[in-house]
Amino acid sequence: MTVAHLPIRHCSFIRGVYALTMIFNFRLFWRQTVRSFYRSAETVGPLNRDRFIFLLLFYPIWGCIALLAWAGFFADEIFFPGYRKQPIEKPLFIVSNFRSGSTFVQRTLARDKSTFTGLRTGDIYLTPSITQRRIVGLLARLDAFFGRVCEKALRRLDDLSLRKLKIHSFSLFDPEEDEHLLFYVWSTFFAGFAFPYLDELPPYQYFDTEIPRAERQRIMSFYQRCIKRHLFATGGRHYIAKNPMFSARIESLLETFPDARILYLVRNPLEMLPSTISLFGYMWHLFSDPGQKYPHCDEILAWTKYWYDHPLEVIDRTSPEQCTIVSYDDLMESPDAVFRSIYSRFGYPRSEAVESLLREAVACAKAHSSSHEYSYEAMGFTREQIVEEFAHIFARFGFDTREPAKERLVESASA
Repeated sequence: MTVAHLPIRHCSFIRGVYALTMIFNFRLFWRQTVRSFYRSAETVGPLNRDRFIFLLLFYPIWGCIALLAWAGFFADEIFFPGYRKQPIEKPLFIVSNFRSGSTFVQRTLARDKSTFTGLRTGDIYLTPSITQRRIVGLLARLDAFFGRVCEKALRRLDDLSLRKLKIHSFSLFDPEEDEHLLFYVWSTFFAGFAFPYLDELPPYQYFDTEIPRAERQRIMSFYQRCIKRHLFATGGRHYIAKNPMFSARIESLLETFPDARILYLVRNPLEMLPSTISLFGYMWHLFSDPGQKYPHCDEILAWTKYWYDHPLEVIDRTSPEQCTIVSYDDLMESPDAVFRSIYSRFGYPRSEAVESLLREAVACAKAHSSSHEYSYEAMGFTREQIVEEFAHIFARFGFDTREPAKERLVESASA
């Protein structure tokens, strides 16, 4: 019997299995694994005791998460093939450099569940498939019958582990960057944090211009199917996502989602650059022992310049009905006005109940700050050098080129 003679549901399953297995970047996964144990001494991720323990834990834990996800993806092709026809209407993608307020915007708008739906950390790592959502939903109803014992224990564990991470607020129950979905096909720049060997990593930081078109299409196709699964499972109206790596993929986003709406956040480079370097340094220290506090400063400088220039170039030639630019300063000074303008600009429905939710979210964010401080001098830069490197950004947006006040260099936990 040929594939053509198989029942439609079986054909969908076979096509789904083929698509998923073809898109996983086994070559990169293997090269990063080998590099972790061979020729790593002079890298940001040398093989020492702590690094060995991390690797020893990573492979079984990640292996279980990935295998369960892929089993769910395969099951979706059998039991929920209709997800492929799920429409994606006016999704909102929040694009920016790192440390530019995108988390604050995403989590504030995500409170409006009548309009937006997005992925939480738990959705990404525990239930990325429709099948897993259905199973966990059934278990949650049983848990509710017994007084939510399991949920309370999970939230307690969450408070004692993920919420303890510094710099970026992290929780299974909070909206998070859906870049993490691309770990399931091992095609993400974030893989470079756990496996910090930049010479092995494809140039995902320049996705639109340096990744071959066929590979871009495979990655974006997988990403699109993940969003369709989420909308199919939740019945949500407009998908919302924030992701600094969208800066490198904004053109691919618009090609994959012709109905997309783009909100681009732009922050003063004197504040953005040192904060990004600090974040990246923290991430590399989390998974390895780089031997220096701030690795790859020059590379990060080049990446951030591209993450300004490329999105702005694409936005400048895209319909203003699809894109808008918001200054970080305006967001911090008048968040209420910014959020109202987003609804108005893109035609999303807004009610009185939404106004109350937004005010509450803004109040919580203003009351919640962290002690994350940094200095660009400690990273090998001077104010004059940063102003010169980003002269066109300062000129276009009129950012202050003077030394930022100390309080400007203390990050909000929602940034």
